[in-house]
Amino acid sequence: MGDTEASSIIPLPDPDGHRQRPPDAPRPWEHTDRAQAAMEGATGPEPPAPPECPHCGLTGERHITYYGTHVLLEPGMPVPAHMVPAWHRWYVDSNGTAWNSRQDEPAPGAVCRVPHRIACPGLRPEEAGLWLWLDAVRAENEHRALRKANGQTLLDPRPRAC
Repeated sequence: MGDTEASSIIPLPDPDGHRQRPPDAPRPWEHTDRAQAAMEGATGPEPPAPPECPHCGLTGERHITYYGTHVLLEPGMPVPAHMVPAWHRWYVDSNGTAWNSRQDEPAPGAVCRVPHRIACPGLRPEEAGLWLWLDAVRAENEHRALRKANGQTLLDPRPRAC
């Protein structure tokens, strides 16, 4: 092969190069991704900002999610997954990408990561997204238990079907 033949060869892009959208292309899924990130608490500071919580200043372990936002996880704190509430169980793949298992039951013996958001001392429980409605259920159950102990008739608090 001569120099003229070699210079006429055009290098081909990688096999998936044609699947990548240009940076200015419309992204119809972007609003869905942002909603999912907010719902799952993947609202960590984006690089180049340091991986520090804006509420308490503590440093977390920042991981990218599969939908492109970052989540701050408690550093070095793997927890048995069955002890963490649904929607707060995060797993990190071998490539460093974090994903939330949502309401899926964890496998027996599974270990997950805890998002800093639910352990942050700078947030009230309702801001952290914990189950405040459960406090109301506990309070109602406490009242029902007291009424039962006092011999009062208990009313079923559930709505009846018509």
